[in-house]
Amino acid sequence: MPAMPGLVSVKTPADTPPLRVAVPDTQPLSNPPRTPMKKTPSSTPSRSKPSPGRSSGKKDSPTVSSSAAAAAVIDVDDPSLDNPDLGPFLLKLARDAIASGEGPNKALDYAIRATKSFERCCAAVAPPIPGGSDGGPVLDLAMSLHVLAAIYCSLGRFDEAVPPLERAIQVPDPTRGPDHSLAAFSGHMQLGDTLSMLGQIDRSIACYEEGLKIQIQTLGDTDPRVGETCRYLAEAYVQAMQFNKAEELCKKTLEIHRAHSEPASLEEAADRRLMAIICEAKGDYENALEHLVLASMAMIASGQESEVASIDVSIGNIYMSLCRFDEAVFSYQKALTVFKASKGETHPTVASVFVRLAELYHRTGKLRESKSYCENALRIYNKPVPGTTVEEIAGGLTEISAIYESVDEPEEALKLLQKSMKLLEDKPGQQSAIAGLEARMGVMYYTLGRYEDARNAFESAVTKLRAAGEKSAFFGVVLNQMGLACVQLFKIDEAGELFEEARGILEQERGPCDQDTLGVYSNLAATYDAMGRIEDAIEILEQVLKLREEKLGTANPDFEDEKKRLAELLKEAGRSRNYKAKSLQNLIDPNARPPKKESSAKKWPSLGFKF
Repeated sequence: MPAMPGLVSVKTPADTPPLRVAVPDTQPLSNPPRTPMKKTPSSTPSRSKPSPGRSSGKKDSPTVSSSAAAAAVIDVDDPSLDNPDLGPFLLKLARDAIASGEGPNKALDYAIRATKSFERCCAAVAPPIPGGSDGGPVLDLAMSLHVLAAIYCSLGRFDEAVPPLERAIQVPDPTRGPDHSLAAFSGHMQLGDTLSMLGQIDRSIACYEEGLKIQIQTLGDTDPRVGETCRYLAEAYVQAMQFNKAEELCKKTLEIHRAHSEPASLEEAADRRLMAIICEAKGDYENALEHLVLASMAMIASGQESEVASIDVSIGNIYMSLCRFDEAVFSYQKALTVFKASKGETHPTVASVFVRLAELYHRTGKLRESKSYCENALRIYNKPVPGTTVEEIAGGLTEISAIYESVDEPEEALKLLQKSMKLLEDKPGQQSAIAGLEARMGVMYYTLGRYEDARNAFESAVTKLRAAGEKSAFFGVVLNQMGLACVQLFKIDEAGELFEEARGILEQERGPCDQDTLGVYSNLAATYDAMGRIEDAIEILEQVLKLREEKLGTANPDFEDEKKRLAELLKEAGRSRNYKAKSLQNLIDPNARPPKKESSAKKWPSLGFKF
């Protein structure tokens, strides 16, 4: 059963942090401060990151009894916080509480008091921060804020982690040397990770870019550590589906690693795997295949058998995109053999290959084989082995759902999506992923004629995306589809507002000539017609026809329909008439029924809004 064109699944970060915080004593300005907050949408190594470390020396801890320290934790205004030795001591207690397993809540109490103490000590030093007379108190404060934010994240309280990190990036002055540069770099990267967990991808990327800028100013633009950060930022751009920017950064990473590493190094292999994903997303399958083959050769030379198998899966995906199905089957089966031997026959990685084979056999019309592989994968996902993450299961169930949907089993597909949502709903940082699932469910409800359910699903997705500050083309498409559901429910005013918002977003993200944008134009014109705003409808249809004639050609079947609709509106404009909302005649589902109170007033023939 076809979905509404233009609705795409959202790849979002999947991995979430365990309830622990790694707080190293030091960290060079070599790699991004890595908090295990998200998984890349690629087969490249996970961007897991420990929290940033402090850069300056430590002071000796004062001798304070455990009971006294515990009592001090409660009163943040304790005068003893003015003691310059108390901050480092409390920060050490926070680290020890994490390492000993006492729990992040106790560590949080210590970190809050440590931060307060460092702030007081910095305030007592002239000139005030940023940039005190001595780097020690300033950098200690930055480190304490980083640790405090990391503990908030380990508790799933990402919103509360943002203010300390925003404060932390204001404290150091990168012009004062490498220690300050490290603190500023770490703060921006950690803030970027936290914003990403909140679904605020644009703000997250802006933080990563600022961190990269600081690192380049300190190390130069050819340092291999800069290459690692470039790759990290490229992965973030892939997640944001900004593939041109991702490709530019990935090329820079390849150049840096080729200059500093041996030929066919593991670093170069990781870069090529990411470049393959970017090329595949842009439809450049031949180049994607070339990068994967080179990455595979590097992994074979290094004896990385499991990594070679993962690359074989990616190669199979490219072959399937090129309709080279026999070669795709060979790649998948080769990977499957390795995964079964190395990980076990019930490992989720094995299930993921079953899903790929199920999709391939579905595409080649071998539905019995496709269903068999789906069932094999579901058996693994329904009884996951220890260590399997809910994100792995949810992702697999979502992919199987798409196969069931395509073979006209929408009810089974919906059940799988609902199960995926249930797995993710209690996981921090998964709101964007859940919104994507809700949008897919909305499409399926719509195609089943369950318009109220469709509207509710779209509304929930829109609420989550709006809360995350989403302004992507995907958000515009979801708004358009929610508007369509509202039309079927005869909520024309609400539909008009949604179409107007979708128009603004899609014009910004895709431009006026994109098919999704043109579809919204057509929907909005029909809605204005139904609302009696004839002149507005005429203006939009004239704009659409002009775009088609001047830039897109008139061969599109929508052209004649839009031309006819415009002629009817122009004929009726400026004279009294018995309004019939003719632009809506191809839009409303014949099975849809208006509310009873309106049934005697109007008949709503068939609808034809653009999906």
